[in-house]
Amino acid sequence: MAHKKGQGSTRNGRDSNPQYRGVKVGDGQTITAGSILMRQLGTQFHAGQNVGTGRDWTLFSKVDGQVKFEKRRGRRLISVYPAVETAEAAK
Repeated sequence: MAHKKGQGSTRNGRDSNPQYRGVKVGDGQTITAGSILMRQLGTQFHAGQNVGTGRDWTLFSKVDGQVKFEKRRGRRLISVYPAVETAEAAK
């Protein structure tokens, strides 16, 4: 007769990772193309200039530049404006 209980399997132990939603960059920050600007559920913020929307409504930058939070026609937008080249600014 066994003096120890057998090792049974459990049906617990699975859990999904958290979504980590929210704004990832601030107004006026300089970012690179492909950077995530915001993770959201639905369209709290809409894509503005040079910003794309992912399958899960994630907003991401299409170009290198500076982030700008705007309001247009009652919608909150996030846009990215390309930084002016230093060579052009020197002229």
